[in-house]
Amino acid sequence: MSPPTRRDAPEIDAKLRDRLGPVLELLVSDPASLSSIRRPTDAWRVHVADSLSGLELAGSPARIADVGAGAGFPGIVLAAALPDASVDLIESVARKCEFMRRALAAAEIGNASVVCERSETWAAKSPPEGGRESYDLVTARAVGRLSTLAELASPLLVEGGALLAWKGRRDPGEEEELERASGPLAMAPQEVRWVGPYAGSENRHLHLLRKRGATPDGLPRRPGMAKKRPFG
Repeated sequence: MSPPTRRDAPEIDAKLRDRLGPVLELLVSDPASLSSIRRPTDAWRVHVADSLSGLELAGSPARIADVGAGAGFPGIVLAAALPDASVDLIESVARKCEFMRRALAAAEIGNASVVCERSETWAAKSPPEGGRESYDLVTARAVGRLSTLAELASPLLVEGGALLAWKGRRDPGEEEELERASGPLAMAPQEVRWVGPYAGSENRHLHLLRKRGATPDGLPRRPGMAKKRPFG
């Protein structure tokens, strides 16, 4: 298991604070909020700074898919920070989809859209009906095991595209599982970066994986299989 690199906390400039202010206001004040965070200062650190920690590794993608987008982090933050990118927020739970739509409208963020489907269903269909092999970058924050995320990302990514996963404390067993799954998924680990303690978790690590080759036959599997029976 290679040692992670470390970077300083990203700055949240005034322009980005203005863009994301309505999202944070909705998040901390709305009765239907999907976050337990109720103090705005905590929300900026736990959600926004945490999301921005991936900017350097994200590069300059034209299309981003945020898998299991939940309340919209990191996807909405990346859309605000990367206005030239197109971001699809993929989430299967209807109330979460509705919250993200309201947040995008409140902040007038026009380069992000909500896809209210399972990622496996979305990845099984070619554009414009779906998102198969359409994205330069897939993001996932606190969604699942690395091998599960790699499986969900592979059919969504173009060849050479990347998965950026927000995880907590490093788990040698989980990383070894990913190594074993790399071949069948065409997803190779590239870098691990520690970005705590300023982010959403003092043990926050970012995992960058790269798609090496064409999408393997049989991907995506039917919804739920990546979690129930992960490769590796």
